[in-house]
Amino acid sequence: MSEKKPYQSLAWIGTAILIMAAILAAFNQYPYYVYLFCLANSIWVIIGILWRENSLVVLNAGLTLIYLAGLIWA
Repeated sequence: MSEKKPYQSLAWIGTAILIMAAILAAFNQYPYYVYLFCLANSIWVIIGILWRENSLVVLNAGLTLIYLAGLIWA
C-alpha cells in the first residue's frame, strides 16, 4: 500500500477549484474563471513547494503569471 502524501486535503481543494474554473471557462464566465484558475494554481504552487516537486511549482507558477497578465492587459 502506498504512503499518503502530506497535505493531500489541500491538493484536493486545489483540484476542486481547478475543476470549477474549467466549468466556468466552458461557459465563458470571464473574468470569474480566471480568478479561480489563479487561486487553484496558487494552491498547487504551495503544494509543489510542500512536496518538493519542482515541476508542479514551475508549471503552476507559470500558469498563474499567464492568467494574471491576461487580467492586467486584457
